[in-house]
Amino acid sequence: MEDDPEAAGDRRQTLQTIQMLREVIDGDPYATVAQRWGLSRSAVDRRIKGLAVQLTQAVGVDGLQESGAAFVKRLRMHRDAILQALEHFDPTQVSSQREARVLNPDEVDLGARRVRSRSTRPLHDLALYYLPFATGLRPLEVARLTVGDYLLEDGSVRRESRVRADVAINGRDRPLFFSHRRLDEALGAYLDERLRAGHGLGAAEHWRGLDPHGPLFLGSEGEVYPITPNGGEGQNRYVCRPLLEIYRKIFRQADIPGLCTQSARLTLMSRMYERGADEDQVGLVLGIADRSAVREQLPRPRPELSKVLEELA
Repeated sequence: MEDDPEAAGDRRQTLQTIQMLREVIDGDPYATVAQRWGLSRSAVDRRIKGLAVQLTQAVGVDGLQESGAAFVKRLRMHRDAILQALEHFDPTQVSSQREARVLNPDEVDLGARRVRSRSTRPLHDLALYYLPFATGLRPLEVARLTVGDYLLEDGSVRRESRVRADVAINGRDRPLFFSHRRLDEALGAYLDERLRAGHGLGAAEHWRGLDPHGPLFLGSEGEVYPITPNGGEGQNRYVCRPLLEIYRKIFRQADIPGLCTQSARLTLMSRMYERGADEDQVGLVLGIADRSAVREQLPRPRPELSKVLEELA
C-alpha cells in the first residue's frame, strides 16, 4: 500500500522543520535559516515554534514549558534538552495531544485499570506504566535498566538503587528509589511471568532466578529491546524505538487526557513537593542539574503568607 501523498508531504515538512530547529539552537539567525531553505523569516519562525511546542507536549523538554517555546533565547538556553527530546520524537506520531500536566491519583489509578484490561501483555505493560510515575525514568533509561538494578541477590527489592551513568540520558549517575507499592506489585508479577516463560534466566537461587545483568524488561519472546544510535557520526545519542512505541500504546490504552512520559514526571515532581522536597532534590531524582530548569517545568508551590503566619505565636 502506497503512502498517502499528503501525509508523506507532512512528514517531509516536519523533518525539514527539525533540521531548521537544530540550526537555530546551534546559533544561526532566523533570517539565515530562512534564506538557506528558501522560506520567509516568519514562516521559519512559525514552524520552529510550532515544533518546539509539539516537543514539550509529546516528549517533554527539561526546563522548557510550552509558553517558553515562543522565545529563541529560551530555545538556545535549553539546546541540550531539546536535542535529547528530539531523540524520542517520532514525526509520524504527531497528534493533537494536550499539554503535559500533573495527574491526580484517581486518574493514575484509572489509567492503570484500563491498561490492565486492554493490554495484550498486561503484567509487562502495567509495570512500564507505573515506572515513570514512581521514578521519573525516561523510556531509554528504562530500556537500559537491568534486573540487578531492581533486585538484590536474595531476590528482595533494591529500595535504594542508582541510575548508573551508562543508563542516564545525560550520562550522570543519580539516585533511584524503588519505594512504590503498586510498582512493586506490577514488577513482581511481571518478573514471575518471565521466570515461568524461561526468559532471561540465571542461577535459580539468586535474583529470583533471573540474570542480574540482563535487561529488566524483555519483548514477548524474551528478546532484548534494541537500542540504536540516533545521530550523526561522533554524536553520542541513542534511542530505543520499540519501547517508545510500547509507551505510546500504553498511554493510548490508559486514555487519560494529556498523559505522556512528561506528565508522569510532572506528577512525580508534584508529589515530591507535597512531601516537602525542594527543587534541588527534585532535580536530583529526575536528572535535571539546573535548579532553574526544575522551576521552569514545575515550580515549588508557595503557600499564602496568611497561612504561613496564622497563629504562629
